[in-house]
Amino acid sequence: MNTEFIYQKDADNIVTVTMDMNGPVNAINDGFIAALKETLDRLEQEPDLAGVIITSAKKTFVAGGDLNELIAAQPGQEEGVFTRTQMIKSLFRRIEKLSAPSVAAINGAALGGGLELALSCNCRIAVNHRSVQLGLPEVGLGLLPGGGGIVRLTSLIGFQKAFPYLMDGKKINAEKALSEGFIHALAADQTALLATAKNWIINNAAGSEGASQPWDRKGFRIPGGNESSPGMSQQIAMASAALFKKTRGLLPAPEFILNTMVEVLRVDFDTALTIESRQFSQLVTRPEAKNMINAFFFQMNQVAGGKSRPKIAEKHTVKKLGVLGGGMMGQGIAMVAAQVGIEVVIKDVSIESAAKAKAYAENGFAKLVAKGRMTAEDASRALARIKLSVDVADLQGCDFIIEAVFENIELKHALVKEAETMLADGGVWASNTSTLPITRIAAASSKPENFIGMHFFSPVDRMPLLEIICGEQTSDETLAKAFDLAKQLRKMPIVVNDAPGFYTSRTISTPIQEAAQLIAEGVDAVRIENVGKSVGWPVGPLALQDEVSQKLSLDIIDAQIAMGLRKPEDDPTPQGTALMRCLLNEHGRGGRVHGGGYYEYSESGKAIWSKLKALYFKEAVDSAISDADIRDRLLFRPVIESLVCLQDGVLRSVADGNIGSIMGIGAPSWTGGYLQFVNTYGLERFAERCTTLVEAYGERFRAPAIVADKIAEGANFN
Repeated sequence: MNTEFIYQKDADNIVTVTMDMNGPVNAINDGFIAALKETLDRLEQEPDLAGVIITSAKKTFVAGGDLNELIAAQPGQEEGVFTRTQMIKSLFRRIEKLSAPSVAAINGAALGGGLELALSCNCRIAVNHRSVQLGLPEVGLGLLPGGGGIVRLTSLIGFQKAFPYLMDGKKINAEKALSEGFIHALAADQTALLATAKNWIINNAAGSEGASQPWDRKGFRIPGGNESSPGMSQQIAMASAALFKKTRGLLPAPEFILNTMVEVLRVDFDTALTIESRQFSQLVTRPEAKNMINAFFFQMNQVAGGKSRPKIAEKHTVKKLGVLGGGMMGQGIAMVAAQVGIEVVIKDVSIESAAKAKAYAENGFAKLVAKGRMTAEDASRALARIKLSVDVADLQGCDFIIEAVFENIELKHALVKEAETMLADGGVWASNTSTLPITRIAAASSKPENFIGMHFFSPVDRMPLLEIICGEQTSDETLAKAFDLAKQLRKMPIVVNDAPGFYTSRTISTPIQEAAQLIAEGVDAVRIENVGKSVGWPVGPLALQDEVSQKLSLDIIDAQIAMGLRKPEDDPTPQGTALMRCLLNEHGRGGRVHGGGYYEYSESGKAIWSKLKALYFKEAVDSAISDADIRDRLLFRPVIESLVCLQDGVLRSVADGNIGSIMGIGAPSWTGGYLQFVNTYGLERFAERCTTLVEAYGERFRAPAIVADKIAEGANFN
């Protein structure tokens, strides 16, 4: 008899099954499946069973499937995956077919397989607590819900309502789950949860309508109609068009989900379950799924779990934070710090400048209150934590000071000398620079061991990544404190070593540079943008450059040349750089903030600047280059730069590179990150393609030596 599923039968012949698997969560693995099968065997033999309550002894209900098992599935093993999926589904179907009513008493998160198990019960009741979340987030891992989630949710609430939950992997709280029809009732706490579940069973005895699933009742119709219902074909067509616009055909999981949803509208319930299993088995062995599981689960957990944090036991909590500069970055840093309970002092050259940061936070908090993500009282308290100042003395006793002024090393040095003594004992000075070497800035510090880079991404209150940069003298204790502050601010921290542009800034610039080079050679700008978007980037590289600003990019290049960090003759794309200078100096095209760059902007939208084609387009060049070459020139540049960063020790781990590229600089999710892209492409094939690109377009496409090293070792980038 298994001990993982605690089986308790009361005087009313109601059995409570409490799932309590070994380990911190109830994961659907071999042990779980065996325990569920044994429990069902026992329930089916109960002669006087009045009802079943399924609940959890953990803080979560059920955590979902075993991703180690899924990522191990290889092409050619689809039939084995299908058979196992069908076997798990048969157990869930047995819950639905029990002789007595069943209730899922949901006391914690029920995501993925956890919600699929709950949907197999006749009734679902959840504790109304913030820890309770329901959803089917598999699409975010390149998968589809394979335990009946698509079939049951579509059958339960209809195609139109189920669509966003399945396509976006949206998670909802208990109150929202009740209003959306996921669950039947709420309970105040665990005691009330079990009492409510028992009362429901008493009121819905075997043989009553409530004791069966809707889809097992005679005459069942899916809410909103089936495939032949009026307007449904139009809904499906609109959903398909919206889906392609979002994924550009690069992510198979949403397409597979939509296909399965449509089949639910066409066929009987059990056939739909089989189709779902077949779709799941075909999807799980595809490289996109493996890349996304690897990045968004395994490597994300490595990074978030502190793999890059020095093993210093004491966790550090910041109570008072100084922010120097009330501009765009300082505003966001102050807002997120105040939101998590940190007292913030914003120092700027004038109270008016500092006040802009507080106004930004006030507006941001108001939006959170309007969305129900923050109470008005919490917003008021958070705003009160932000103090404005022009006096350096107000920084006295800060645990951390984050400098967030513009990229001028003389100004940064002056601020260090002015305010560093205000830090508390053991306090840390961090620069929010995105390009200047931390070691160079730290030269002004009397304690360079307490100096570090913390590169936030804009807008700070919405972008989750934080790039922590260690200077040559940064101590492990300082790194640990910076890592802890990142977690306190609810950021995902990657840790890199010092170099011009660090990891993210130098890598994001490469496809932008290549796009400029392509225009300078004579390729049509519209074509470059279209091919760039086909890679899976949110916007084309020219649109991205306009947002960054050509003027800012050139200022950074010139600053690095002046500091001796780069030489003009080493520019990998000299024609592209010359083009940007020409557009800025002769045509005033400095980027969107300067009125326009590659694009011209109007109230009706944006379009490629009308004079760009006349200045640079060469039909012979454009017709001679293939879309495949344009695509690889744009995509291989950041991939190669990521490999160089790993080879040179700028990146400390593959996980930091993959997570940083996806969350910070827009690497398409299907790649699993720029380093994982090489694994999927195949190292030998990648090296061969690089050689072809070198022969055609230059040395910037040379595969770094680390690729040949990995090939010789028979290894991947893991």
